[in-house]
Amino acid sequence: MIWAVALALATVIAAGTYLALSRDLLRCLIGLAMVGNGINLLVFCSGRLFSQLPPFVAGGAQPLLGAANPLPQALVLTAIVIGFIILCFSLVLAIRLLQLAGSADTAKLRAAEPAAVDAVKPALEETA
Repeated sequence: MIWAVALALATVIAAGTYLALSRDLLRCLIGLAMVGNGINLLVFCSGRLFSQLPPFVAGGAQPLLGAANPLPQALVLTAIVIGFIILCFSLVLAIRLLQLAGSADTAKLRAAEPAAVDAVKPALEETA
């Protein structure tokens, strides 16, 4: 079963990386969300997936040695909420950018930037 989880983890991160490297803005955002979910799955798996012991210990009893660690579960729950908020905010920004620029192609969005006037900002290379 652990191999199935590892395969799912690798698949989610690989698909997210592929989508994040796309030229379409929406695919980039979905890809970044998938990579974030893959990392959440990795952190969740670090806390042990299966445990035969109950998570609660009666008063005065010996502490559990093979129980799942609740800290990664709490971290992943927090990361899911924060990731969802960031994804929603990014989608709103992408919709507004699409309305203003008229294109979701990242190369065209890069070409729409103003020309560099100082030495800090790199100049846009002409490819045509």
